[in-house]
Amino acid sequence: MDEQDFFDQGALVAVQTTQPLDRMLDYKAPEGGCFRGAFVEVPLGPRKVLGVVWGAGRGDFDYAKVRPVNRALDVVPMRDEMRAFLERAAEYTLTPLHAMLRLATRAPGLSDPPSMRKIYRLGKGEPDRQTDARRRVLETLHEYGGLAFTLKELSEMAGVTGSVVKGLVKQGVVREEDTPRDVPFLRLDPDRGGKDLTGDQAATADTLRAGIRSGNYGTTLLRGVTGSGKTEVYLEAVAECLRMGRQALVLLPEIALTAEFLTRVEARFGAKPAEWHSGVTMTERRRIWKMVGQGCAQVVIGARSALFLPFQNLGLIVVDEEHDTSYKQDDGVLYNARDMAVLRASICGARVVLASATPSLESWVNAEAGKYEKLELTSRFGPAVLPEMKAIDMRAEDLPGSRWISPSLKQAVNRRLEQGEQSLLFINRRGYAPVTICRACGHQIGCDQCDARMVEHRFLKRLVCHQCGETKPMPEACPSCHVEGKLAPVGPGVERLAEEAQSLWPEARLAVLSSDLFGSARALKEGINTIAEGGADIIIGTQLVAKGHNFPLLTLVGVIDADLGLQGSDLRAAERTFQLMRQVAGRAGRSEKKGEALLQTFQPEHPVIRAILSGDEVGFWRAEAEERRHAGVPPFGRMAGIILSAPDVQQVFDLGNALARNDGPMRAIGAQVFGPAPAPIARVRGRHRVRLLVKADKGAPIQAALAQWVGQFRLKNDIRLSVDIDPQSFY
Repeated sequence: MDEQDFFDQGALVAVQTTQPLDRMLDYKAPEGGCFRGAFVEVPLGPRKVLGVVWGAGRGDFDYAKVRPVNRALDVVPMRDEMRAFLERAAEYTLTPLHAMLRLATRAPGLSDPPSMRKIYRLGKGEPDRQTDARRRVLETLHEYGGLAFTLKELSEMAGVTGSVVKGLVKQGVVREEDTPRDVPFLRLDPDRGGKDLTGDQAATADTLRAGIRSGNYGTTLLRGVTGSGKTEVYLEAVAECLRMGRQALVLLPEIALTAEFLTRVEARFGAKPAEWHSGVTMTERRRIWKMVGQGCAQVVIGARSALFLPFQNLGLIVVDEEHDTSYKQDDGVLYNARDMAVLRASICGARVVLASATPSLESWVNAEAGKYEKLELTSRFGPAVLPEMKAIDMRAEDLPGSRWISPSLKQAVNRRLEQGEQSLLFINRRGYAPVTICRACGHQIGCDQCDARMVEHRFLKRLVCHQCGETKPMPEACPSCHVEGKLAPVGPGVERLAEEAQSLWPEARLAVLSSDLFGSARALKEGINTIAEGGADIIIGTQLVAKGHNFPLLTLVGVIDADLGLQGSDLRAAERTFQLMRQVAGRAGRSEKKGEALLQTFQPEHPVIRAILSGDEVGFWRAEAEERRHAGVPPFGRMAGIILSAPDVQQVFDLGNALARNDGPMRAIGAQVFGPAPAPIARVRGRHRVRLLVKADKGAPIQAALAQWVGQFRLKNDIRLSVDIDPQSFY
């Protein structure tokens, strides 16, 4: 760091804390001084809080009353580029800087001294008595050239209990040592060698490698049909990044994808990368955070929050399945990880690869306009070919009212069962039934805390609110009229579909893939691995199955309700339906056997259904882009949502009406304000919700105008206001 970035003891420094304050606070630099970007512990009232030295203090306060920094933490200071990223992300999303800083410090125990743990390595001599278990322990230690392992690691690799290892320690044959818990990750070998690439894969990989070698920022849209080998191609970009001595980040949309992906990365580079998501232990989170900052973790595989890790030399960000809606965070800090990845890369001179078989319209338009580079893989890897897609016209099917699997789909599943192949029945609804109604009085059971219907989860024997998570036992009698035996499920969910499949194919092995049915990420990974190894004949799943899983024996996909996403006023409804159907269909025929995808629909003539069946993706994107351009909505216009909430419905509407009446800052930039209106789900967790929607031209300075507009009002009592730039959902 430069000389002027250091502050001597007693010098005034401005500290940005993670506390909800509207400004930075002045402190005196601690004993020994501190660098700009140093992570520090500072006094705030009676508490000690975490902060970062942002620069020189303002000095507009009596120096004698300024308190000193308690201490600088023993971690690598925050880099200038990271501070710039947090500032610009805060400015773009209209998020207070303290909230952005919390995202960047989500590792427990940063202020704790280094903790120790026991490790085990090869000692001297031979055991007094050789057993098969002891022999396996010693062979494992010899095989890895004297590397040290934790007790759990060594026990698992040797296939023995911990007591076997402890017994060898007593004899000195194995050494037990104390070592810091936060240790570097094993080095990855970029030249270990990946799979042989086909012609277009090799050419695409060469282009990505050249971009990495340039050392300059750039974004590439890597579009490839499902099963075309996108992962192997961008792993070549990761390898080139490692050769350049830089770090790489691969974002995945779903925690369940990480197990299979980590295995592929380990096979390619000879060691496991760092793994960052909500399923990682707190101890491991702290280790990853520190090692990333020291440059001792070369590759991170993570969820969207991994974008806020303190990379020392970030050279590549891959956003896999970049179209996926889970990259948009809809609570707390509202941001889109795809857009933030591009922002972060532009600041630190890294490359971005946006990979998808069905890219978002925003990315497609940017690529068409030349803002992003575009690379395409048009054929599946190896002998696999794209599945044949057909519609089942439900108007012509003879189907009872309480059944959802058509005779045509049943016949197709029967053929797969006879051939020993797997079938997938897909419906994008969790639970047993979306609505439970009383046939005596017509009452629909709703959540006590939200204006949402409770969903029956028969496997759990409970009703669940998918908005707030509230659950209650399935009642025997109607809560409204108290008549017993009249409650009936309406519509199918994944559990009800499984029940129907069990009755149609009683001898078949069924597997249900829904996030509700797995207690942990580990259990979900094990379930997916079991299916991939042939442990099920029929898979019944929600959109969880559409996200990058590879089931070699799967040759038939049956979509139960292809029309489900076409209803409603969401401007992205057509795009999301198209993406989901193409992604789900892409699970079929990913090995040697040809696949087939059957879509049950009451609207086979609908433009989206026709585009899905024809495979004319370019035609679909062009038509969709033209509609959005004509309407002046993203990506050809700007939108922002204002969400107001409070326990008192009158208070929240009063504020909404006041905002609408005083919209001068928005009119000054030519923006339109719609609302206030009750949100589609008008009450969540006991709070009434009102929305306003802002629409502006593409080049309008919408953030500055929004800040001025909402800044006119001071929020009283328990009213909350949040601004959602580029909203993805409108509930």
